[in-house]
Amino acid sequence: MAEAVTIARPYAVAVFRLAREKNTLAKWSDMLALAGAVVANPQIHEVIDDPRFESAEIERLMQKICGDKLNAEGGNLIKLLIEYGRLALLPEIAHIYEELKAQDEGTLEAEITASAALTDVQVQTLVDRLQKKFGKKVEASVHVDPEIIGGIKIVIGDTVIDASVRGQLQNLAYTLKS
Repeated sequence: MAEAVTIARPYAVAVFRLAREKNTLAKWSDMLALAGAVVANPQIHEVIDDPRFESAEIERLMQKICGDKLNAEGGNLIKLLIEYGRLALLPEIAHIYEELKAQDEGTLEAEITASAALTDVQVQTLVDRLQKKFGKKVEASVHVDPEIIGGIKIVIGDTVIDASVRGQLQNLAYTLKS
């Protein structure tokens, strides 16, 4: 997974810079979301991975499905990704692009995982503290995962705040192995 992010990030950064320069951030969001959803479709994914299909055929298929929702630059990105065998990274590129766009707009996405359901007050308190810590607006999504045993885990971009019992046990096990 980390390798896909490493490969996808330069494409996402390049698209983000182009979109910001041309003031087309929203348009690129729409194009990447559409193309990423198309590529993530299991049937299309099979075609992409099938060596019997040539690059030109895959490109025509993507253009036909996406139609006029892709501008010339979006089509060029698709062509480039196909040429280098990286079309399957499009959903990851779209995700990274959205993170960059949110950061540029002063918004961070936080994924909060708790061992039990949190009240609205608890979530708002966490969001307020995160906004204070990062100095930006935070939009949080909350998930319940009993496997973390207790506590919470917060992921904001590349930052992970793991205050879960499971995380603490893993740290202890790692320390004892050293």
